[in-house]
Amino acid sequence: MCLLPGLDLAPWTEFCQPFHRYSGKVSLQLNLAALTEGELLSLFGAQELQRRLPEISRARLEGHALPGPAIPAVAIPTVLPGEPAPDQPGQLWGATPEQSRALSVLEAELLNLGAERGNVYRLPGDDLLIRAYTLGDVALAVHWNEGQGTARTVQPRLRLLTWLRDRASGLACVLTTDAQTQPVPSPSEEMDVHQHPGASPADLLKLHQQYVLRLGRAQKLPEGGWLAVWQAAHDLNLTAWERRGAVIATD
Repeated sequence: MCLLPGLDLAPWTEFCQPFHRYSGKVSLQLNLAALTEGELLSLFGAQELQRRLPEISRARLEGHALPGPAIPAVAIPTVLPGEPAPDQPGQLWGATPEQSRALSVLEAELLNLGAERGNVYRLPGDDLLIRAYTLGDVALAVHWNEGQGTARTVQPRLRLLTWLRDRASGLACVLTTDAQTQPVPSPSEEMDVHQHPGASPADLLKLHQQYVLRLGRAQKLPEGGWLAVWQAAHDLNLTAWERRGAVIATD
């Protein structure tokens, strides 16, 4: 079960899948033949998609997979490491001074809203980092990239996740983000996803809470369960991607 110590077993049994379905030696690639036109457009852009369309169409007609890029680290949400990255007092995160200032401003806004600051996680084999925050029944994640050559204009992104107490609405959780680009592959049909580029943290939180209220009651966050909540959402997505054949596992 994907449960951490202290989690209340009953409410989460229904939602959680086993952790790390694939070993660390297995990578997941996109199956271009199974992606929708909208996903392909988001992934490649119009010009590159036109160049690739003949090969994609041929793979679809012949009924075989067409391996593409690895699943982007920014897919919502992504697999997380079990151990946090070192986070020393006074440590300044960010690839550029502009990004560091943006992270500081964003954190100040979240703390002012009452959020509690958690650990920083670095994705394995990637330069993407995630800062965990919790606020009531909401698990918040701030994403940013510290890779070499990171543009000064690259801003951290905020995602808010709440699980529902039941699936009477046909949905398991609500995710609201200020990200501008559509995730590829698309999230599970059991995940209610809303994008509001440019929204402030306060506005994003208000909108998120409204979306949750429309669907039912929020599942209370278990103590220390931020990681399990996001991992459960990842597993929900992975199950959906496997079902439609959108991912290919390779050694």
